[in-house]
Amino acid sequence: MTAKANAIVAQSGGPTTVINSSVCGVVAQAIKSGKIDRVLGAQNGILGALREELFDITAESPDKIEALKRTPAAAVGSCRYKLKSLDESRADYERILEVFRAHEIRYFFYVGGNDSMDTADKVNKLAADSGYELVCMGVPKTIDNDLAFTDHCPGYGSVAKYVATCAMEASKDTEALYTTDTCTILEVMGRNAGWIAAATGLARRQPQDGPHLIYLPETAFSLEKFVADARAVLKEFGCIFIVAGEGLRDKNGDYITADAGSFGRDSFGHQQLGGVAEMLKAVIEKEIGVKARFNKLGTNQRSAMHFASLTDIEEAYLCGSTAVTQALQGQNGQMVTLLREPGQNYRCTTGLAPLADVANGEKLVPREFINDSENGITQAMKDYVTPLVQGQAPVEIGPDGLPVFMRFDKKLINKKLPKYI
Repeated sequence: MTAKANAIVAQSGGPTTVINSSVCGVVAQAIKSGKIDRVLGAQNGILGALREELFDITAESPDKIEALKRTPAAAVGSCRYKLKSLDESRADYERILEVFRAHEIRYFFYVGGNDSMDTADKVNKLAADSGYELVCMGVPKTIDNDLAFTDHCPGYGSVAKYVATCAMEASKDTEALYTTDTCTILEVMGRNAGWIAAATGLARRQPQDGPHLIYLPETAFSLEKFVADARAVLKEFGCIFIVAGEGLRDKNGDYITADAGSFGRDSFGHQQLGGVAEMLKAVIEKEIGVKARFNKLGTNQRSAMHFASLTDIEEAYLCGSTAVTQALQGQNGQMVTLLREPGQNYRCTTGLAPLADVANGEKLVPREFINDSENGITQAMKDYVTPLVQGQAPVEIGPDGLPVFMRFDKKLINKKLPKYI
C-alpha cells in the first residue's frame, strides 16, 4: 500500500466463545503496526458492508477492546446472509467494493468458516479484476472444527471443554438416579463432523463414567445396533449415558430423525437439524423399557465464556494478530491456519492456506479417532483434544456475582452511498 489506509473486520455465521478474541487480535495488531489508520467494524457481518453500516472500532475505548477476550458471541455483529457465485451475486460483490472505495478500506479481515472464506476469496478476485488494491485475509472460526488445512479451529477448544464437562456432570446425575432415570441422551451440535460429540469422550476417565456411547455423523447409524449397544451398557453398568451428534445419518446418508425435513433450510441452504435426542429417547423407552431423559445444550455450547479454554482464547487472538501481520507483509487471499508441531509437549504455530482451498474443503473426524465398534472414541482422539481444553480463561465478575461482558458503542459512521438493501 502506498499510503496509510483503513481496514475492515467482519464476523460471520454462528458465534463462538472466542471469535471476539480474534477481532481483538486484529484490532490490537493493526493499532500496534502504525500502518493502518482505522479498523472499521461491519455491523452484522457482510450485511454491514452491503448496507454501509460501519463503525470505528479503533474509536472505542481501549478497555472495551481488551474486554473482547472475555466476552462471548460476536461483538461486531454476525449474520447468515449467503453470497452466491460472482455471476449470481455480482451486484452484491460490486456493492462491497463500492463501500470499500468510499471509506478508503484496503484491508478486509473476515472471521468465519467455509462460506466466509469463499466470500472473502470472491471479493478479493473481483477487486483484482477491477484494479482495486485490496488485501483480503481470512481468520478461522467454527466450533465444528471442520475447516480444512488447519489442525484445529478457534472456538473448538472451548466448546470441547464445555460439552465434556456437561457430559461429566449430567452422567453423574444419571448414575445417582439410575433406578428411575436410567438413561440420558445428550445431543450436541455437528452437522457433518462429529468433533464436538467426540470431545465428550474426555469425560470418561473410568469405564463406569459416562458417556458410555458416542455416535458421530462420520459413521452410518443403525437403530438395531444402537439398541444392542444400549442393552450391553445397561447390563454392565445399570445405567446409560449417550452422546449423539445432531447430524447422525443412516447407511443411505439420510438424517436419522424422522422429521428432519420439517425443520427447513437456513440462509446458506443447509438443512436445519434437530430432534435426534428425542427420537433416541423414544427408541430406548420402547425397545429397552427404561425411562430416558434428553439434554440439548443448544447455543450454550458456543457461548459458554464462564468455562472457556485459555488455550483457545490465546490461539484465537493469535490468528487475528497474525492475519494483520501477514497482510502487512504482502500476503493476500489467505486464511491463517494453526499448525501443531510434533513432539510430546503441545506447541502450536501458524501457517497460511489459500481462501479458495479452505472454502472447498472439509475436515471430518478421522477413522483412527473412532473406536472399532463405532460407538466411542480412541485414545488418539483424547490425545488430540486434551491440549486444546487446557487452562481457564479469565472472566470478570461483577458485584452481583455474574460475569461482566462488553458491548461496543457502535456509533455508525456517516454513509456516503445510496441505500442498497
